[in-house]
Amino acid sequence: MDETTRGFYDGDPEGYSEATRWNDVTALTGRFTSYLSHGARILDLGCGSGRDTLAFRHLGFDVVPVDGSEGMCRIASEFTGSEVRRLDFLDLDYVDEFDGVWACASLLHLRPEEIPEVMGLVHRALRSKGVFFLSFKEGDFRGYRDGRWYTDMTTEGLRELAEGTGFEVLDMWESVDRRGVRWVSGILRS
Repeated sequence: MDETTRGFYDGDPEGYSEATRWNDVTALTGRFTSYLSHGARILDLGCGSGRDTLAFRHLGFDVVPVDGSEGMCRIASEFTGSEVRRLDFLDLDYVDEFDGVWACASLLHLRPEEIPEVMGLVHRALRSKGVFFLSFKEGDFRGYRDGRWYTDMTTEGLRELAEGTGFEVLDMWESVDRRGVRWVSGILRS
């Protein structure tokens, strides 16, 4: 995440959190957790408000939340009642620790050249046959939009990226959220 994008989240973490905390992503979390055993350990990569961390915990999973924004870490810590580690994705230092990695609308803030490197770090963080969820806004856009950097992705691009970084594609789909935004999501296996 570059400084402009980090500044967006650090500038008003309360406002962003309130705008997204109650978004219903149960269809996505259910699809992801269907590949995991009860009690599995999940890394919530780019946890934002902590919404998904809390949801996974209520389902009985062991969740480690991290985010690149200091403000979002503070908000997520307050919301979840647990420490949230501030960590830039390029500094991901976990090795063979997680059964699943959840990156819901978070890797899209990386530059295109950074994404394969971070996916390699995610692969290293996952245990053998670990599961990785990731999502991007659908399209070919690269640049600043609404005060943040975005790398949009096509289904074909995501498939090529996954296979090029050593992941097996388990599931990939397009969807539209309640605001009319088109998304490309994937569930991969290490």
